[in-house]
Amino acid sequence: MGTTLKSTLSSAAPQAGLAPPLAALWWAAKGNWDAAHKIVQDESDANSAWVHAYLHRVEGDLSNAGYWYRQAGQPVAKDSLDNEWERIVLALEGDKA
Repeated sequence: MGTTLKSTLSSAAPQAGLAPPLAALWWAAKGNWDAAHKIVQDESDANSAWVHAYLHRVEGDLSNAGYWYRQAGQPVAKDSLDNEWERIVLALEGDKA
């Protein structure tokens, strides 16, 4: 369950070379929404759009989140924010395997 990314959360910064969507999720887990958003806001891939949607859901901006879920080709999340974070991390870490 996102163990690779989770295991680095005690560090001061995400691992070098981490893909932008995972780096954004790292910052989100650390409570730094602005840093996370800055990473994905100018990315154009579906994974970044998915993380962007999650971040707007965290923010409570559900209409903006809906737009980004559509861009990502993902259904609007209905589960808890923690569960969604885990699901995205699992999916993205699986992509790099």
